[in-house]
Amino acid sequence: MCGIVGVLGKHEAAPILVEALKRLEYRGYDSAGIATVNGGKLGRRRAVGKLVNLSDLLVHDPLPGKSGIGHTRWATHGAPSVSNAHPHQAGPVAVVHNGIVENYRELRAELAENGIDFQTETDTETVALMTEFYLKSGLSPVEAAFKTIDRLQGAFALAFLFDGRDDLIVAARKGSPLAIGHGDGEMFVGSDAIALAPLTDRITYLEEGDRAVVTRTSVEIRNEAGEIANREIRKIQLDQTRTDKGGHKHFMAKEIAEQPVVVAEAIRSYLPTGSDRVVLPDTDLDFSKLDRLTMVACGTAFYACLTAKYWFEQLARMPVEVDIASEFRYREPPITDRTLALFVSQSGETADTLAALRYCEGKADKIVSVVNVPESSIARESDLALPIHAGVEIGVASTKAFTCQLSVLLMLALKAAADRGTLDDDALADHAAALRGLPTLLNAALDQEEAIRKSAQRLSEARDVLFLGRGLMYPLALEGALKLKEISYIHAEGYASGELKHGPIALIDKHMPVVVMAPRDAVFDKTVSNMQEVMARKGKVILVSDDDGIADAKDGVWSTIRMPHAHASVAPILYSVPAQLLAYHTAVAKGTDVDQPRNLAKSVTVE
Repeated sequence: MCGIVGVLGKHEAAPILVEALKRLEYRGYDSAGIATVNGGKLGRRRAVGKLVNLSDLLVHDPLPGKSGIGHTRWATHGAPSVSNAHPHQAGPVAVVHNGIVENYRELRAELAENGIDFQTETDTETVALMTEFYLKSGLSPVEAAFKTIDRLQGAFALAFLFDGRDDLIVAARKGSPLAIGHGDGEMFVGSDAIALAPLTDRITYLEEGDRAVVTRTSVEIRNEAGEIANREIRKIQLDQTRTDKGGHKHFMAKEIAEQPVVVAEAIRSYLPTGSDRVVLPDTDLDFSKLDRLTMVACGTAFYACLTAKYWFEQLARMPVEVDIASEFRYREPPITDRTLALFVSQSGETADTLAALRYCEGKADKIVSVVNVPESSIARESDLALPIHAGVEIGVASTKAFTCQLSVLLMLALKAAADRGTLDDDALADHAAALRGLPTLLNAALDQEEAIRKSAQRLSEARDVLFLGRGLMYPLALEGALKLKEISYIHAEGYASGELKHGPIALIDKHMPVVVMAPRDAVFDKTVSNMQEVMARKGKVILVSDDDGIADAKDGVWSTIRMPHAHASVAPILYSVPAQLLAYHTAVAKGTDVDQPRNLAKSVTVE
């Protein structure tokens, strides 16, 4: 979602702001802008489209000043345009905002009654105009900003910059992440540590409801009740915030290639060398004392949960409910005190998932999260946070975070099986060996990239694609379809293979490619029967299987993608690689923006 940066520095702010915004491009945006204070006067520059357009504008129309705020906007209220781009300015105040002000209509009506006109379609303009209104009533900049913040309903991260005050930024967060960076005679504000990493390695994360008064030499943080709040200064690892492509054409390609390494790191973190038992940071988590598991997530993380449902139910014999976060809390499901509530989010800031977590507080026995950002809101508000160790993921379409989520969830299921006594020592050792061998299998899958690229070239000519899978391959079929439509803009749907006859088979003709995920497992013969039904109707089958599966079922298929043989439990993690590479190479063939597909944001911090 939108990105925010702020600088109170020793050097010209504009180039620093633009560079910081570049590090937030992965969040998704459609316009960008900056504002600075120079000689006591606010100035701003804004542009639609990529940051290069803003950079070009600043070359021809520079914006001096050593204090400033910047923003990359992902449109919510109002179409992408220069007038709707941030920062918004109302007289002596400029504002950047991530989130949605839910009561902006009421505030606009109130301002209109006071003769105040609007120039944009955005909810954020209301924040700037309300602050200006309070400034005109005699309040100081800090008082005016705080009083405006008190009036806002919804989710937001905000930064305010004022005319005549080149040593002041007011910042606030409610529902959207925001951090303060500490420098030597300089201070910074950013949506996350990635934006601030080149500037400082000392970060303070604002907590829910916090507001901060920032100068070059100090920061005063108050909580929602207005009380002084001492927040920890954390030292971040700068190598964990690297955002280079490592010689690859796209971040997505780099992140796909990194999977053997990061999955190995995730496995080492929870499966100690020489042991077949999963070890968690919190030894108090005992699945034998729990009746059921509720898992909640959005998007790709939701499909990781659907996969984990099979693992928990088959390996640990534990009833599992999986919910889309945006529906979960509005359903108001009953949560018993013997339920484990598990939340999965790459960013740890997903608004719907965070709201679902808060619904479960005080109801569930324990709240556990599987996250990629240990300092995130979801991690901090959980009883136990399990990092997936994927490292920074820049591509909007999740790849390495997905396979690391799956790896951690499988290990958590094995922990549940051990606690509940549903797997004996030999079975646990078998699964542990399969996990330890997984990085090698992932490397073998990556070796098939050229064959996958050729299949993708043919796939790029399609208008619609179906993905089929059974058992553990069914959630992966859903994920494969999501990846393809996310970055290639080809309409794709995933189905359980057995559902083919219940409707989707009507779509099959000679123009319809069907990707079949089918390792030679216990349900392979059933899947092949469905595949034969597709080919009987002239559908074009891309079969993804191992040697045995391809030998049994390759006759009549359009193309094959060969995977190494794998233990059934790790097969969904392994088969994620061809699903990702198919989407990636199809998008490359179509010439779409692989890393920043249209209309999408990496971290969805609004409902």
